[in-house]
Amino acid sequence: MEANSGWDSWVEEALSKLESLKILRSLRPIYLPNSQLNSSNSCENFEFFSGPHKWDRSSVEVIVSEATFQKWLHDIPSLGDDGRMNGDEGADNESAASSGKFRKLLVFSGNDYLGLSSHPTVNKAAIEAAREHGMGPRGSALICGYTNYHRLLESSLADLKRKEDCLLCPTGLSANMAFITAVGNVGSLLAGGKPSRNERIAIFSDALNHASIIDGIRLAEKQGSAVAFVYKHCDMFHLDALLSKCPMKKRVVVTDSLFSMDGDFAPMTELVKLRKKHRFLLVIDDAHATFVCGKTGGGAAEKFKCETDVDICVGTLSKAAGCHGGFIACSKKWKLLIQSRGRSFIFSTSTPVPVVAAAHAAVSVAKEERWRRIAIWKRVRDFQALTGIPVTSPIISLVVGSEGKALQASRHLLKLGFHITAIRPPTVPPNSCRLRITLSAVHTLDDLRKLTDALSQCINFQEIECLCTTLDSKL
Repeated sequence: MEANSGWDSWVEEALSKLESLKILRSLRPIYLPNSQLNSSNSCENFEFFSGPHKWDRSSVEVIVSEATFQKWLHDIPSLGDDGRMNGDEGADNESAASSGKFRKLLVFSGNDYLGLSSHPTVNKAAIEAAREHGMGPRGSALICGYTNYHRLLESSLADLKRKEDCLLCPTGLSANMAFITAVGNVGSLLAGGKPSRNERIAIFSDALNHASIIDGIRLAEKQGSAVAFVYKHCDMFHLDALLSKCPMKKRVVVTDSLFSMDGDFAPMTELVKLRKKHRFLLVIDDAHATFVCGKTGGGAAEKFKCETDVDICVGTLSKAAGCHGGFIACSKKWKLLIQSRGRSFIFSTSTPVPVVAAAHAAVSVAKEERWRRIAIWKRVRDFQALTGIPVTSPIISLVVGSEGKALQASRHLLKLGFHITAIRPPTVPPNSCRLRITLSAVHTLDDLRKLTDALSQCINFQEIECLCTTLDSKL
């Protein structure tokens, strides 16, 4: 990556400083016996399927108690204690719903894009790991919580993202926080103390980036190691202008690749051009594109054919993987720096072994069952054909404006059996309240027909704003 030879040398210098201070941290995996891990091909015992099965539906069909339903319908605050259910009430969704005590809802609001949370191969991996090892060693990864299971998952994710290595984190939020605080430390380490303004790290952030990125930047600023520059949403002219005026040498541009509340992609091709021009470190939060985009599920960088131009790829295992956890795909040097200085990684208990085993299985399933990616993108085209709304991803943001309108539409959909929540401030800016609809590979064309028919009763497709334009927000 010639464009970032400066960053390579800065990271090396920072690591040298850490080594001289004797505070480089090490990951020392604990070995847990497992027949699948000992196999020459750790995926050979996984079962894959060529199309949807009945069990897929449990990832998009849920039941709620009548009490929960009524409180939601009337927008009554809840602490989650209104849906008490005894183990003998309803053996499955159908019988529970028919009892009259519960309501069955079709979920169009989750992030399980491929339906892997209910996949038998993923479930089996978790069950077998739990049976053999319980939750596994409980401690931070740097103490005793890192095992050969964790290492195997890291390797599979590094391969998926075509990066040299990968660092697992407990959540996607902690992954972003760990990276940003670690990158801020580069300025402090190289300055030998509190850096001057021009010695700090200049972090350029899209105005609509995820809260975890924003919070990470705020923390780095508070520590006096970074300075934030917010550019208008996906506005490359504004970003170029900010970069051109910035006297600071150590620059990072961080962006969501697929924006979670808007459903639009970052302009990856233009970002790559600016990276070559300004020689910044390009970091993407690929949470919503990983496993969904690209031929192999490699994410937005694979989709836009710029994997070698993305320096750091942050991701999550709680969305299309159907599991839990986060990761940072990067070089070995960056991994060593982050595991040594990323506070949210260092001071968190590592992910339980059954969850790691399930996530590793999910990576394999997502790669092998390509029909799931084909199916979800077909649903995107189906939604556009049914509504005329020019959607570009499985995240569909229908902006209705006021909070009242959004709540009214959500209640109407709830009455008709759809789990779709109104998105309101502070999640989105005022007067941009919306229905956030997410599609799954498990949804059928009939599901979409029923949904769009229900939507047409509460919104006008010709007037609705499918958000593809800029909404300003501030850090």
